[in-house]
Amino acid sequence: MKAVIYARFSSDKQNEQSIEGQMRECNEYAEKEGITIVNTYIDRAQSAKTDARPAFQQMIEDSEKKLFDVILVWKLDRFARNRTDSAIYKAILKKNKVKVISAKENISDSPEGIILEALIEGMSEYYSADLAVKVNRGMTENALKAKFNGGNYTFGYSINENQHFIPDPQTAPVVVDVFNKYADGATMREIENYLKSKNIRTTKGNLVNFNRVQHMLKNRRYLGEYKFKDIVIPNAFEPIVPQVLFDEVQRRIESNKKSSAKHRLNNYIC
Repeated sequence: MKAVIYARFSSDKQNEQSIEGQMRECNEYAEKEGITIVNTYIDRAQSAKTDARPAFQQMIEDSEKKLFDVILVWKLDRFARNRTDSAIYKAILKKNKVKVISAKENISDSPEGIILEALIEGMSEYYSADLAVKVNRGMTENALKAKFNGGNYTFGYSINENQHFIPDPQTAPVVVDVFNKYADGATMREIENYLKSKNIRTTKGNLVNFNRVQHMLKNRRYLGEYKFKDIVIPNAFEPIVPQVLFDEVQRRIESNKKSSAKHRLNNYIC
């Protein structure tokens, strides 16, 4: 019997060690059962709540070529955490005479095995949905306290030990400089070139581009405003840009936008 191994991890709390562990246990199972592994498919940082996984889709496509008889997974939740997707793709695999086997979950081919597999898949979907609710609840609680909720830092701010935003002494002055330059008449392109000449980089380490300058000049977080989904908290932390300067920049952005639109219209008429 020929098999392929499908392994997956979904978040930054998992890594290559998670993949290695899945592969090891699948290989051990294959050796014990006399199954020959002919290929592996691995999706990194991919959720099983969706079927939009490159290696997964390639594996399903390859199943039509009759190159393997079994897809071996560490547990069924590596294959899918969505019962609908699981049913659809298992039906496709069944048509291609390919079976999904869990190395850790002892599921027989008996009628009882059908019930057990359905129960395991239902529990996986429940766990995924329940986890999403808990994560969202935790993030909402953080937001109500104006705490950092993960993701990329905002240029100009750092995060203190209580997970609150505080102006960064190195980059906050750069933000003020950008706002002052624009208010004094500099264009966004000129500001972009200026920041590049100073080798100013984003929180990801990239050189600042035009879109980043535009986003910076419109970012209300520099007023000390915290926003998460529909939660907005003004004066949540120390602002970097004074309200008067921020408002002046917004007026100039709007004025330049109208002037640009008028210029394009005149050129079109001419």
